[in-house]
Amino acid sequence: MNVTLGVINVSDRASAGVYPDTPGQSCVALLREWLATPFEVDYQVVPDEQPGIEAQLRRMADEAHCCLIVTTGGTGPAARDVTPEATAAVCSRLLPGFGEQMRAASLKFVPTAILSRQLAGIRGRTLIVNLPGRPKAIRENLEAVFPAIPYCIDLIGGPRLETNPAVMRAFRPGT
Repeated sequence: MNVTLGVINVSDRASAGVYPDTPGQSCVALLREWLATPFEVDYQVVPDEQPGIEAQLRRMADEAHCCLIVTTGGTGPAARDVTPEATAAVCSRLLPGFGEQMRAASLKFVPTAILSRQLAGIRGRTLIVNLPGRPKAIRENLEAVFPAIPYCIDLIGGPRLETNPAVMRAFRPGT
């Protein structure tokens, strides 16, 4: 079974070429470091516009059959931060524990973590996880929830993802 993961960097400036897409690329690098299962990446950089974010989430889940989609950026309280709204609009079920855990992890580093609105949800056999837009925060947040991601993908009927145990251990009950 071919495994495809989706990465969407939500950024007006990166999508316009004003600055390099560092957040999305750092996310891909983490996935490559942590996962032992070979995978392809479906990668997009889009502006902070809810219809466009929703369209990419739907395409990646329904057409590209990504088992995991991670978004970077657009999770704060600013008017143009609409990634959580786009995610909620395309998901059939939300998983609030992901956002709770990511905010708790971020609070160890910055008091402004309470402003974060990232969440996670399920669309079909796809897990969608919102991450902040800074590479350091992406690592801290994804590291906090990644041990549960392979098992969640198992539960929703996706492919089995194996991690590189030297750098990331997935948790599966009974193993």
